[in-house]
Amino acid sequence: MQLKLTESKIPLAPLLLIAPFFLWGTAMVAMKGVIPNTTPLFMAGIRLVPAGVLVLLAAFLMGKPQPKGVRAWLWISLFALVDGALFQGFLAFGLVRTGAGLGSVMIDSQPLAVALLSCWLFGETIGLWGWLGLALGVLGISLIGLPNEWIINLFHGNAIAGSFSFTHLFESGEWLMLLAALSMAVGTVLIRFVCQYADPVMATGWHMILGGLPLFVLSGLWESEQWVHLNSSGWIALSYAAVFGSAIAYGLFFYFASSGNLTSLSSLTFLTPVFALVFGNLILAEVLSPLQWLGVSFTLVSIYLINQREKIAEKVRWQILRFGRSATSSETRVTEESKTEQISLLEPSEPLPYQSLPIQAKEAEAEIWQNR
Repeated sequence: MQLKLTESKIPLAPLLLIAPFFLWGTAMVAMKGVIPNTTPLFMAGIRLVPAGVLVLLAAFLMGKPQPKGVRAWLWISLFALVDGALFQGFLAFGLVRTGAGLGSVMIDSQPLAVALLSCWLFGETIGLWGWLGLALGVLGISLIGLPNEWIINLFHGNAIAGSFSFTHLFESGEWLMLLAALSMAVGTVLIRFVCQYADPVMATGWHMILGGLPLFVLSGLWESEQWVHLNSSGWIALSYAAVFGSAIAYGLFFYFASSGNLTSLSSLTFLTPVFALVFGNLILAEVLSPLQWLGVSFTLVSIYLINQREKIAEKVRWQILRFGRSATSSETRVTEESKTEQISLLEPSEPLPYQSLPIQAKEAEAEIWQNR
């Protein structure tokens, strides 16, 4: 099962599929600019609670039903804890303690976890081309986010111990990005269970509110001066991250995840660092290196391979069958030609002498009877 929305008659359907990852990437740029003037937990709460209210309002206007029953609220609460509080909390603290490059690599590696969980829980087929696409996606975001000197030293076979150590990795906060990626992967899988008891849009709004309120409580207990240093541009950036980077992006993403192929949809997450780097270049004057542009190319190829893996497999299988049939027909043709040549060798081109013997024998017998 592929992402069927691209084949439907919905106007601008491909753009709707890409929209969440575009909005997440640009929201990351907005958050990078505002994080020095606020606190992590407050920023995480701002991204969730106002966005959840907007999603619930939109769901109410669309006539979506409210969640009913204990199981529905239990699944929504678990969804809120994992994909709301944990994901946004780890992401906010990770933005403070890590650079955009390696942190983006680790948080956008979650399609691998989604693919494994979806294969295990829902029996989704990944296949050869899907795994190849996932590998290219990880390679692409690695080229985008990892320091160039690491990659160059790795290709030259040099040790990178001087510039890399696991102690430094975990102290700098990349592990928080990894935890955020795992939280998002689990949340992407949980939406399938949530939608068995609640509407996906309504569940998305409630999970934002229930996940964001604890972040505000913790911010009030542990943080101070959350908004003192925010100016008008800072509030605009937070509003963009909340409305577009959360409300619209998460509403679209979990709506697609509730019915589409999770592996294919999650593979589009590889686009997030691409959009983040492009708009970081336009807005923050960040320059892409040749290796990063190569990573962008690998990322786009990986998305194509993952989303078209079944069609590619069918085409390759058909070409193999066609080649096998042509080879078999050619062998049959050669065999028939060789048989024809053997038969032609056995058939004489001129009459043999023994063909006249019966006539000569009859004439000799007539002469004998006459002599008698």
